[in-house]
Amino acid sequence: QVHLVESGGGLVQAGGSLRLSCPASGSTAGLYTIGWYRQAPGKQRDLVATISSGESKNYAESVKSRFTISRDAAKNTVYLQMSSLKPEDTAVYYCMALSNRAYWGQGTQVNVSS
Repeated sequence: QVHLVESGGGLVQAGGSLRLSCPASGSTAGLYTIGWYRQAPGKQRDLVATISSGESKNYAESVKSRFTISRDAAKNTVYLQMSSLKPEDTAVYYCMALSNRAYWGQGTQVNVSS
């Protein structure tokens, strides 16, 4: 089992920044991809960014050049630095870790006001 707890969400004005954190605990030895997804009200959960154990990064087109994903292997923690936030970035942001199956956190709310 892998346990994920997101933090760092909140309310920010358009153009502002937030940094999300997600430490992983439990059976983390087999994790090879960890990342972030988001879900806006009434919409499906979509990929935001992922990072592999080899540091290969993947971003949704809508967040490229604005968001940066990183991981601290020693702390088993993944971060999402979000800049130039837009109202359409408003969503619940979920941390995801992939090993033999996908594990999800409970989510952290990000609200961007115009």
